[in-house]
Amino acid sequence: MKEVNKIFPDSVVSILGLGYVGLTLGVAMADAGFKVHGVEVRDTILDSLQKSKAHFWEQDLDETLKKVVESGNFSFSKSYDAVPPSDVYIITVGTPLDDSGQVRLDMIQNATHQIAENFKHGALVILRSTVRIGTARKVVKPILDMKGIYYELAVCPERTLEGNAMNELRQLPQIIGAETESTLFRASHLFSRLTPTTVRVDKWETAELIKLVDNTYRDVTFSFANEVARICDAIGVSSAQVIQAGKLGYPRTNVAWPGPVGGPCLEKDPHILSQSAEMYGVNLDVTVASRRVNERQPIETVESIVKFLVAKGINRNEVLKISILGLAFKGVPATNDLRGTVAKSIMTCLKQSFPHSRFIGFDPHVSDQDILDFGLEPAKSIEEAFDCSNLVVIANNNEQFKSLKIDSLSSSMRPMALVYDYWGLFVGKNLAMQNKVAYMALGNQTYSS
Repeated sequence: MKEVNKIFPDSVVSILGLGYVGLTLGVAMADAGFKVHGVEVRDTILDSLQKSKAHFWEQDLDETLKKVVESGNFSFSKSYDAVPPSDVYIITVGTPLDDSGQVRLDMIQNATHQIAENFKHGALVILRSTVRIGTARKVVKPILDMKGIYYELAVCPERTLEGNAMNELRQLPQIIGAETESTLFRASHLFSRLTPTTVRVDKWETAELIKLVDNTYRDVTFSFANEVARICDAIGVSSAQVIQAGKLGYPRTNVAWPGPVGGPCLEKDPHILSQSAEMYGVNLDVTVASRRVNERQPIETVESIVKFLVAKGINRNEVLKISILGLAFKGVPATNDLRGTVAKSIMTCLKQSFPHSRFIGFDPHVSDQDILDFGLEPAKSIEEAFDCSNLVVIANNNEQFKSLKIDSLSSSMRPMALVYDYWGLFVGKNLAMQNKVAYMALGNQTYSS
């Protein structure tokens, strides 16, 4: 270790917060040769780590976690008292929205206070959490300044895609935001041990804004695709045909595929960006409108589902069997992350519309206990989910769903039932649905039966 430190002086790292961002980063850094200690207050996460298991599913994470724990490069604790003297402190705690929709910064403040109580002269502090613009300058820096000793501060936002984080941590360019050349160089040197490319920007706010802009751009793009689906539903044409035909061989159009838009980033980062802009007297009309489109989608689509089933003679007060496939916030790359999943809103709207029904859930990556906690009865298989159902909802685009034999599965459903597909995984006119079961897709509500 001494020889390593001569070459890499910032080799001892403390990470505050071992949620998704902190744990994947910590394990990747430990695998690259850093000595990493993580601090986490949640007992469920610590209990899982004691077994060398992550508390969420991520490709290659458990295998690498086990390896770095056994090598001694990765350790963890609940108490900050166990943290070794570190060269680098990285803040990766969550920044959820509160009940009023405002971003919470209390966990950032708490983590920064912990660092201020323990860090030594010359430490490098990195803010990695997604934050409101100005958090490094107005929240983190004043707390660290109270220590009265020299330190360096950088903003290096997390950018990975869930399901592929362990690869992307070693491949994606890392944004480095700092206000002195020495800190830019130091943080770049640190991350160069993980990824071959770092991108330096000269203000903390620039780095904070990059993360928010990147995620909000995706939200806006997806919202336009969902607007296309809305107009296609109203007209009675296929959004799949509109989108695919429109961009075939035409380089100036690349409309995204419509579908539910949520998750731990896209459900909140546009709100954080909008709140940040308001602090500077700017209203982000497109950002706000786009998030509204994506948030109201469950209400609009469930209204269509209810209208269809009622027209087929279904009594909303009957005890129906309703199955939701795909509970994680996305299906590709696969994850078991239920944070911010639109399936929750879909379920809530369906329960309000069919108050006496039995609700079933199936997701190949989500545990039975998590499905129960979600508010659904877990199905042991896709076949069980379809059997005797009045409604089957495909809520994410998991690869397993794309290969379903929908027409043969429909034979086990109730007569006049409906399969509603939020991702348009099938071409309705090519299906031979049985038992008078109908298939409908978002953006193509003309149905096949």
